[in-house]
Amino acid sequence: MDEEYDVIVLGTGLKECILSGLLSVDGLKVLHMDRNDYYGGESSSLNLTQLWKRFRGSDTPEENLGASREYNVDMIPKFIMANGTLVQTLIHTDVTKYLNFKAVDGSFVYKKGKIYKVPATDVEALKSPLMGLFEKRRARKFFIYVQDYDEKDPKSHEGLDLSKVTAREIISKYGLEDDTIDFIGHALALHNDDDYLDQPAIDFVMRIKLYAESLARFQGGSPYIYPLYGLGELPQAFARLSAVYGGTYMLNKPECKVEFDGSGKAIGVTSAGETAKCKKVVCDPSYLSDKVKKVGKVNRAVCIMSHPIPDTNDAHSVQIILPQKQLGRKSDMYLFCCSYAHNVAPKGKYIAFVSAEAETDNPEEELKPGIELLGPINEIFYHSYDTYVPINQQEEDNCFISGTYDATTHFESTVADVLEMYTKITGKTLDLSVDLSAASAAAEN
Repeated sequence: MDEEYDVIVLGTGLKECILSGLLSVDGLKVLHMDRNDYYGGESSSLNLTQLWKRFRGSDTPEENLGASREYNVDMIPKFIMANGTLVQTLIHTDVTKYLNFKAVDGSFVYKKGKIYKVPATDVEALKSPLMGLFEKRRARKFFIYVQDYDEKDPKSHEGLDLSKVTAREIISKYGLEDDTIDFIGHALALHNDDDYLDQPAIDFVMRIKLYAESLARFQGGSPYIYPLYGLGELPQAFARLSAVYGGTYMLNKPECKVEFDGSGKAIGVTSAGETAKCKKVVCDPSYLSDKVKKVGKVNRAVCIMSHPIPDTNDAHSVQIILPQKQLGRKSDMYLFCCSYAHNVAPKGKYIAFVSAEAETDNPEEELKPGIELLGPINEIFYHSYDTYVPINQQEEDNCFISGTYDATTHFESTVADVLEMYTKITGKTLDLSVDLSAASAAAEN
């Protein structure tokens, strides 16, 4: 272990594995270590025995739940936007060959105590009870504007500079009602709260375009895809990529202490009395706890059920967004459900997650609006975790720390963090202009 590396990566969470893969492809010499004896860190997938051990302290689950090995329960449940940056990263690195994806059946939104399908086609939009007839006409005009908007073509801008105009101003131009704004801002643009309304509209518009393009990819009922056997497959796929390009992996390495020189720069990592030297360290917040600050907390319920979520057309996989305003909260609540159709549970079993940024210290009470939508539940586990962001000066200490995974049920914010870290580590921007049609071959329709 007394070799010198360009980068040592600590922790095998998804962010760290993507980075070690990208850096290895770039020709850097990478050593990747983890104190755990399994891949995935916080973003691992657990079988039923591991789930019981983690939340109940024993490892003997109820027999009527089926075989433990047939469960792959994600600890950070998220769907993948079919046209999003994670898919672009997968294709860019050719990691798609290690994975099989399947489209997600539906995306829903909560309004006044009921759930409604987010329209996937113009026909669905016309039939949708989410909006009245006149509102549908106004919304249609807005969607046509978004669809035709092209950053490079000023004619499509209709005289609006979206880097200066706010989302609120664009919405008022089309006269959309509050409930419509709620559904567009949270279920399509996937904003977590209403702060976006007073920010430049460009991000809002591009997010809706991404949703629409993702929806068109697989002609499914939602814009999302999800790997067979769960998200635990993703870190391992990027780990394989890193290994193909010469990266070295070491699991079950105790303590993993980052060593610094007199000027405070990271120079290596010590584990079990051996030190590996390096120029830069990449890690999750748990490896350098004195260089991060707590910014919040996520509350989550993990539920095992024997039926699909009611009122979702018997969907085997589904996302439901509960916008903050509908619940009188400061941020959205998310429901995520998948099943044996994605090989994450035995036949006839469904796994549902209810997640939200914690606004109270009582997850049971706080997550109730989401849990009440699920119907009868076989087993429920609650867990909360703190979220951290780095506060160090990377150019001074050569430490690059990822932020904790948020409550959202999609990967866009996760990959944005990875790409930003990649740029800080290498000084260059990752070019993700890839042929997205290549992914269609990798996805099982």
